[in-house]
Amino acid sequence: MANGTNNTMSMSSVLPWIIAAIALVILPFVFTGGGSITIMNQIGITIVLAMSYNMLLGQGGMLSFGHAVYMGLGGFVAVHVMNIVEYQEIWLPLPFLPLVGGLVGLGFATIIGSFSTRKAGTVFAMISLGIGELIAACCIIITVFFGGEEGISGDRTMAPPTFGIEFISQKEVYFLIAFWVLVSTFLMYLFTQTPVGKMANAVRDNPERAEFVGYSMRWVRFVSFCAAGFFAGVAGGLFAINFEILTELNLNLNASFTVLLATYIGGVGFFLGPIVGAILFTLLQTVIGLKTDLWALYTGVVFILTVMFLPAGITGFFAMHLVPWHLGRFGMLLKPYAKIFLPALMFVIGAVGLTELVNHSRHHGDEVLMSLFWVEFNTKSAVPYIVLVLLTAVGFWFSRLFAREVKEAWGDATFVEGQGR
Repeated sequence: MANGTNNTMSMSSVLPWIIAAIALVILPFVFTGGGSITIMNQIGITIVLAMSYNMLLGQGGMLSFGHAVYMGLGGFVAVHVMNIVEYQEIWLPLPFLPLVGGLVGLGFATIIGSFSTRKAGTVFAMISLGIGELIAACCIIITVFFGGEEGISGDRTMAPPTFGIEFISQKEVYFLIAFWVLVSTFLMYLFTQTPVGKMANAVRDNPERAEFVGYSMRWVRFVSFCAAGFFAGVAGGLFAINFEILTELNLNLNASFTVLLATYIGGVGFFLGPIVGAILFTLLQTVIGLKTDLWALYTGVVFILTVMFLPAGITGFFAMHLVPWHLGRFGMLLKPYAKIFLPALMFVIGAVGLTELVNHSRHHGDEVLMSLFWVEFNTKSAVPYIVLVLLTAVGFWFSRLFAREVKEAWGDATFVEGQGR
């Protein structure tokens, strides 16, 4: 009986990884559009970087403003190694290049973490901010290594073929990135199951108590910091393979804030949160970025709304619904959600449309016709403005009205006898 239970538990723990592997293999054959493979490659790299950042913020409670430094340094060294391989000074197949980036990230994380992890909270955050500024400045000063403003480029196709694969096409690069995404995610999951990984959560929540039971706060933070630096370096190696160029933009403060946004939006308290955040943020940056110049504005709005109303992130929002689901009251939420969906959608369409219309009028005033939400209209006419203002106002009013009903339904669906609302 015990063996049967153990087999069931082991199968249930392995099954998600099998499904993930199958999904990664199928994806490039499902999304075959022009830039789909390129976007998926970028999503994969962002997933590894965001999950490595979650090892700091989500698991260890360390808010870093310079995490992109380890990705950037790992990526720069990977490009240099790529160029050395091109001149046949060393023999290194391309699939091992992310490991080089990871070791570089680990090395720099070991050096920086030796003094930055002595303290947590604001002190750690400020040290990471200073390190980020310092390394970004070095990119302009040390041109021999960083290449100045132009950066360093390489050619992945000059690496020795791996089983006859020369990684010329984006689809071949996709499978390489997908392999490293799966391996890195699995290794980061295993890290959370180790004593150090579990104690990182304890140090985050109650560092004094962790010290009391015999664990060094600094040592736990240091190990987590080094592990996060390694996987950030792996992401840098993947970036070097995919884009074949590294610049100062890959390790400056903007890059670090980007991974912070992606991780927080997805949900820092959950293992899958950075994956969700990386996918959403990359789609905002690429797909929506091709449609509008204001994608960064929308990303900022999403981040602010997440901080205000969903501090646990998007993943946390769905996790919240496990309580009414287990209580058998999930159906109580369907009607209020259905009622608020349409006015909320009206408000979003109206607000976004009005923003885009004003932006178009200011920067493209000579163009009379504008296409928005698959509808073409005259920007010189007052009708589009009136319609969008009405959509925004009506959608906002009804959303506020139905929000009360949603709040009451949520209280009833999660009410447990003896615990109050």
